[in-house]
Amino acid sequence: MSPKNRIKLLAAKLLRYFFQGLLILAPMGVTALTLYWVFVTIDNIIPKEILPLETPLRYLRYKGVGFVLVLLLVIVVGYLSSSFIVSRIFALFDHLLERTPFIKYIYTSVKDVFDAFVGEKKKFDHPVLVQVYGVDVWEMGFITQQDVSNLGLEGYTAVYVPHAYAITGKVFMVPVTKVKPLTNVPAGEAMKFAVSGGVTNIEVHEKPEKKEAR
Repeated sequence: MSPKNRIKLLAAKLLRYFFQGLLILAPMGVTALTLYWVFVTIDNIIPKEILPLETPLRYLRYKGVGFVLVLLLVIVVGYLSSSFIVSRIFALFDHLLERTPFIKYIYTSVKDVFDAFVGEKKKFDHPVLVQVYGVDVWEMGFITQQDVSNLGLEGYTAVYVPHAYAITGKVFMVPVTKVKPLTNVPAGEAMKFAVSGGVTNIEVHEKPEKKEAR
């Protein structure tokens, strides 16, 4: 083999090894950077610059202390909210924010988003296939409202269709006949498939077969 061909072969191998390494390290790197950003953001909620150095509060300047304190605060609030009396106080404060002009639009929007993902009123737990643009074209989506007759659309349902590689999406009002529930696909798997542009595999949960009565 000529030196020129050997150089080409070596360059091709190095390029292949580079992309193989990139496929391994890129997801790890992006995940690590995301976690680090979340950690730093939460940790910096407490303004360390204004804390005096000559008091016990100086320990709050240490990296990670603010992060732990914020987590403890969230846990404590969650624990207190389970108390009947304290939950009534939170409910009163919640009602006040929902009635305050301008603030109510921000508060209710953020609250509804969090409720949709982690609250008791989860909205993205009903994955479906929906026909939006054509008879033979199906989109992955999630039913957010089973009935939208209050909008003057009888027999329609609201379906949220997430965008690939983004945290955005669109809501479509479609006839119930154009929606196919995915009863054997977990909501998390459906969301991952839609957001990844369909490149990830879906772990389908098979329904247990019913035993025939003897």
